[in-house]
Amino acid sequence: MMPPLPPPTAFVWIKRAALAGLLLLLIGTAPVGAHGFIVRAIPENRAVLERAPARVQYWFSEGLERAFSSVTVRDQTGTVIASGGVDDQNNALMTARLPANLPDGAYVAELRVAFASDGHVITETRVFFVGAAVEGVTGSTTVRAEPLEVLWRAASLAAILLLLGIYAVYALALVPAWGSPQHPAGLLPPRVMRRLSAAALAALGAAFAAQALAIVQQGMALFNADVGTTLAQGYWNIARVGTRFGDLWTARLLLLILAAALHGLSLYAWRAQPVLVRPFWVANAWALALVVGTFSAGSHAAGSLLWPWVGIFVDWAHALTVGLWAGGLGALALSLPVALAPYAGEARRLALLAVLNRFSRLAAACLGVVIATGVYSALNWITTPADLTSTAFGGALGLKLLLAAGLVAVGAAHHITLRPERYRRWAAVARRVGNFLPTLRLEAVLAAAVVVAAGLLSATPVPVPETTDQPPLQAQTAVEDYQVALVISPGGLGVNTFDITLTRDGQPASNREVRLRAAQPARDWRGPWEAAEEAGDGLYIAASADIDRPGAWWALVDVIAPGEPPRRAAFAWDIRAEAAVLQSRPPTLLNVAALLAALAAVGWAFYPLAQRVYRRLDLRPAVVTVALGVIFMTALFSIIGVVVVQNAQAQYEATVNPPPQRINPMLPDAASLARGAALYARACPWDSLADHQVLIERLPRTRDEELFAAVSDGWRGLPACDGRLSDDERWDVVNYLRTKELARP
Repeated sequence: MMPPLPPPTAFVWIKRAALAGLLLLLIGTAPVGAHGFIVRAIPENRAVLERAPARVQYWFSEGLERAFSSVTVRDQTGTVIASGGVDDQNNALMTARLPANLPDGAYVAELRVAFASDGHVITETRVFFVGAAVEGVTGSTTVRAEPLEVLWRAASLAAILLLLGIYAVYALALVPAWGSPQHPAGLLPPRVMRRLSAAALAALGAAFAAQALAIVQQGMALFNADVGTTLAQGYWNIARVGTRFGDLWTARLLLLILAAALHGLSLYAWRAQPVLVRPFWVANAWALALVVGTFSAGSHAAGSLLWPWVGIFVDWAHALTVGLWAGGLGALALSLPVALAPYAGEARRLALLAVLNRFSRLAAACLGVVIATGVYSALNWITTPADLTSTAFGGALGLKLLLAAGLVAVGAAHHITLRPERYRRWAAVARRVGNFLPTLRLEAVLAAAVVVAAGLLSATPVPVPETTDQPPLQAQTAVEDYQVALVISPGGLGVNTFDITLTRDGQPASNREVRLRAAQPARDWRGPWEAAEEAGDGLYIAASADIDRPGAWWALVDVIAPGEPPRRAAFAWDIRAEAAVLQSRPPTLLNVAALLAALAAVGWAFYPLAQRVYRRLDLRPAVVTVALGVIFMTALFSIIGVVVVQNAQAQYEATVNPPPQRINPMLPDAASLARGAALYARACPWDSLADHQVLIERLPRTRDEELFAAVSDGWRGLPACDGRLSDDERWDVVNYLRTKELARP
């Protein structure tokens, strides 16, 4: 049996065993990317509608690749009736316009979705019914992991994390433990450098092969083609130059080429300039850290509904520490047998301890970061127990749990072997561990298997959070011989689409100029006029982000036909915050606690470095006093600056748009405008006066209550209107005056 090792080494193996046991949730989003999901659908899946909508619309949790995402709508016979794609103004919205007057029946929307953040492609079918539900018509979603994607992701992660581990363990453990000027080429014995170099070259080859497989698989997924067609038609190259996945893939490939070049330069310098070998290898550790970052930038953390930028950086920190731990373990398993071969007995034990003592500190630092960042990342997606027990994501996580259990068992055996005086009854286990190196290899293999499981998890969809669907706002009204129907989707805060359907005498009204304005009377605020684009069959489409807060809103629609006076349709809406498309979610107490724990873990990991910096500081009282004073004053002035800016913004908003003293209660519809025109002609003799034109020019920046005051009391050279007008009649005049605005969309 090996002699017992000092307590510090035993401590690190305790930590490593604990790390393995907690790995069930902790290979977070850097090794774990996943698909986005639908956060809002109009119509809802399996909705039964009295009449067909003008469009189908599907909002997603993250942006889509325009060129590779499409929606096709079929009737219950399978005939294609409409097709569409990603909206021009919102790359997270998929839409298709439907023909007018669809008959009763079942309709199936087939969605092919390519997510921009991670390159995943899914297909999904959604059903809606017009008139009554039809039995036997259902939708579906592809949620399985593609084997080829699992393969390249697992191979990429395994190779790149091993590379990171090789270069990091070389710089942080092997050179400090065994480095000697007697070996100028890398400071390590040539046999060790040759083994590490061969392992790095093999890992680089595997990483390049995995990247080739990745871009081919992406081309296959985007074009739904086989390998031969993807290669022959150059679909892989289109995926490379035309997608965000391709951009990140190119960046990763260039960084790998840089790493290969640095390694090649180290081989060239081996004899010519051996002193340069170590700098090249240390530089490669930094290059591989950036390679790992490309996975985080393309993981689902980029599309997280909770603090996406925080998610990306947490994801990156998690991946780096996993790489340092798992990759470093692999590097030790590969290098220690060769390194220790010339030694025996006590010399062998001391040489082993010299490395393990340094690796223990690295592993201990990684432990806290991996645990805390992994928990934070997992809490982004796992919000209920059902997310673990009844989803494909939970199943993939369960596989990792089994592998982690194996790591726990091996780690426990190491712990027993390293502390035989405490575990005498487990002496049989200690004898099986033997000289430690075989089980170290086993632990490295299990760590690699966990990384492979992470590849499976990265190709598996995350659990979709439950959302409460709200029906879109819709209403219709008659204006003379026009019927005007307006649908606001989704009908909440933020960007909304406006579908305006015009019919005249029962027929679609085409070739009209249609403009739309949103207004909130409680703030005496009006947005700009938006031109609606004609889509055919009497449908006009507009989009606006003017609805930015809940409450009572007006939507004003002007219809202008050649040779005819404008027609006005006006609609009043109650906008609710819960109707908005889910674009973010508030953090829970668990999310905040997990983030604080992650920050604390990173601080703990960097504590030794901070301690070394602290020792080099000039701590004379005068210097410390000045430094603390500068820090305090900087913080104070920063806080004051933020408060001043916020107050200035609030004062500016209050000055530009103060709460009105009088609120216009009259919806400016066609009836109000007609009454206002008649009252203006009878009671307000302004048209011939010079200040009338000045007032008209000022209308876009004049509030309703100011116009009301002008009607009641006069304005400049304009006399007050007939004093016998009631308040409601004055508001009708105000609404009519608004129609004189010179501004046009």
